[in-house]
Amino acid sequence: MSILGGKMATRVLQRVGSGLKQTKNGLNANGQVTVVIRSLSAFREDSWFKSLFVRKVDPRKDAHSHLLAKKEDNNLYKIQFHNVKPECLDAYNGLCVPSIHADPEYPCELVGTWNTWYGEQDQAVHLWRYRGGYPALTEVMNKLRQNKVFMDYRKKRGTMLLSRRNQLLLEFSFWNEPVPRPGPNIYELRSYQLRPGTMIEWGNYWARAIDIRQQNQEAVGGFFSQIGSLYTVHHLWAYKDLQSRENIRNAAWQREGWDEVVYYTVPLIQHMESRIMIPMKTSPLK
Repeated sequence: MSILGGKMATRVLQRVGSGLKQTKNGLNANGQVTVVIRSLSAFREDSWFKSLFVRKVDPRKDAHSHLLAKKEDNNLYKIQFHNVKPECLDAYNGLCVPSIHADPEYPCELVGTWNTWYGEQDQAVHLWRYRGGYPALTEVMNKLRQNKVFMDYRKKRGTMLLSRRNQLLLEFSFWNEPVPRPGPNIYELRSYQLRPGTMIEWGNYWARAIDIRQQNQEAVGGFFSQIGSLYTVHHLWAYKDLQSRENIRNAAWQREGWDEVVYYTVPLIQHMESRIMIPMKTSPLK
């Protein structure tokens, strides 16, 4: 807790304690108790007051991944972030990726591949789907190690990179599964680092909120991390251009319930980031 937050909490508790002390001394006991209790109840309704104290995490008997992920399939997603040397970006984009996603021997699909336009510069983002979960991922990785074409490609690609990282993700049950769509579109990847223990709460609010943001078919996919940076959520959106993005996002505030979703989910976030991305030629999401 910050020094400022500590001082605020101290002042609030002092005021409440003062009221209770007056009640104990017999000053308007009946009325004073009512005022203090109502005042304390009002304080508890304020998100800033709750944020001064340690958030209580309710005990659960099942992992949040079992409660939030889709049950009807067993898809696992991998998102890759490649930071490319600026002088190598054109060569990187022109490097022919082996079409393993088109080979039935590999149980994986390329969902989308992009260059970051606004956000981190000289960056490529790739999203893969593995139908069959972790066994499918393991099968693909083992086969790729024996694939000379892919290993040559990977070696050449490595000379063009400054750094790379990835995450393994599951998709929220209430989001659509990402499917190829025609273009041209721009894509926004909004990434949220949540406070540990709040994923269920996030999911409960967004399960209702997604209907508000589906009216223009801009919602592409929603995911949460399993390996890599934990308690990370990624929402992927598609828009015709930056102005349509602005118009659609502003229109959401006119729909009932959106303001409540924002009010209650913002305190769950530790950090958030937005990327505007342009699809590469090979991307199924155009």
